[in-house]
Amino acid sequence: MANVLTDLAADIYKAADVVGRELVGFIPAATINANGSERVAKGDVVRASFTRAATAVDVSEAMTIPEGTDQTVDNKTLTISKARAIQIPYTGENVRSLNNGIGFETVYGDQVVQAMRTLTNEIESDLATEIATAASAGDLGTGGTTPFASDFNVIADLRKLLVDNGMPTNDGQVSLVMDSSAGAKLRQLSSLTQVNTSGSADLLRQGVLLDLHGMMIRESANCYADAGTTYNVAFHRRALELAVRAPAVPAAGDSADDALTVQDPVSGIVYEVRVYKGYRKTMIEVAAAWGVKAWKPEFAANLLG
Repeated sequence: MANVLTDLAADIYKAADVVGRELVGFIPAATINANGSERVAKGDVVRASFTRAATAVDVSEAMTIPEGTDQTVDNKTLTISKARAIQIPYTGENVRSLNNGIGFETVYGDQVVQAMRTLTNEIESDLATEIATAASAGDLGTGGTTPFASDFNVIADLRKLLVDNGMPTNDGQVSLVMDSSAGAKLRQLSSLTQVNTSGSADLLRQGVLLDLHGMMIRESANCYADAGTTYNVAFHRRALELAVRAPAVPAAGDSADDALTVQDPVSGIVYEVRVYKGYRKTMIEVAAAWGVKAWKPEFAANLLG
């Protein structure tokens, strides 16, 4: 295939620094199951094995080795539920007109990044909905009321719900993902903006959220909401998985003239960009196939807001 996209890849990454983007928190907090060389079709499944709780027995001395207790390993599946694309058509006249002005490469880069933005927001929303509606460790907070009005003690309470359910606490894989309203309240707490009480200058000087009570505090523009309640979610990375692949194509290929993969610098998701040539017209496609699954809902708790 012709190297249609190679020379334009730099324009895509350049545009990534210009195009405005929404906050992404659930994607980096989830387990990412990605394979750049593998394609999937909508409806395909990704399998995972899970062990059940073990049963203890009394130790009894004997001259023969015990048989042991049979254990069942569960087989759970994640379904690739979506294969989505943004398709951008161009005629020769379109390209000539742009080159007489700002330039085709500049606009093309912006459009590809906008396509990644749309798909990333949809993936983020799917993850937020999946974990919020599946969370079974419990709910804290009051619907319609933004948390952290005066303190952040509720984060310790969230942690208690999760550790009481057996969630690992010493691997640095726990996140609390919240909307920007909760983030704003948290940032305004004086105990977090005073270096002598927060223990770090990060929030004061850099405007980033902290690791509080063993949870990485993240923000998202796509928190799940229902009946006026925004769902902020605390969860372990193992509780939520995103499987993402390039969409399926025929074994013999299709009519794409060129294809490459581009990593979104905001979310880290890798998208496929393909160019299809027609009669005096070209179509550029940005696509991904994905599915989400809350494997361990007992490792997730909601903070209502």
